[in-house]
Amino acid sequence: MNYIKHLNGIFNQFSKDTRLNPTHISLYVALFQFWNYNRFPNEFYINREEVMKFSKIGSNTTYHRCIKELSHWKYILYKPSHNPFKGSKVKLFNFSTSDKQALYLDSTINGQAVVSNININKHNINFIKLEAIAKEKLILDFFKKENYPELEAKKFFNHYQGIGWKVGGKAKMVDWQATARSWMLKAEEMNLSKKINSNNLLLDQNQDNLHTNQNKKYNEPL
Repeated sequence: MNYIKHLNGIFNQFSKDTRLNPTHISLYVALFQFWNYNRFPNEFYINREEVMKFSKIGSNTTYHRCIKELSHWKYILYKPSHNPFKGSKVKLFNFSTSDKQALYLDSTINGQAVVSNININKHNINFIKLEAIAKEKLILDFFKKENYPELEAKKFFNHYQGIGWKVGGKAKMVDWQATARSWMLKAEEMNLSKKINSNNLLLDQNQDNLHTNQNKKYNEPL
């Protein structure tokens, strides 16, 4: 493992990927540092609190969204643990510029197909050229495959159809399926936030119901 070549390769990839924001990069750098601490094993265990502290991420929701997106986009392979006494497992792919098994070459890593940038771009161009009806059909099928409601698929289609299939209304969409997965993750965050706000409102209402009127007029009949 060549430390310098890997960093050159990964930062070159970051510069071309419009899906990433600073939090993704900060999280990846933190994971890379833990990979370095462990002497670059094939896979290693992580502790969420340590990674969040190192990457300066203060929200559990943001952390889980970003690490899942990095895994979806094939920067890492993330295997979450459901055991509180055992950390999640992470695999980082080798991005060394001279390595023939760099992430975006056509190959398979641990049984997972890794698609090249050329194929991603070609796939995206073909999608952009499709008629609106064909695009919507593909999106509906994709959301159904991911076990997401049809309503969210239609929201996704209408939103990006309206802005010309651009991310943030500016940059051309690189991979519509990855963007759709990000949409799903953000929808989960919004639903969770709504539930929390709803529970807080219900709690406040219950507390108000417990308050009694201190200005009662006892000389008036009930």
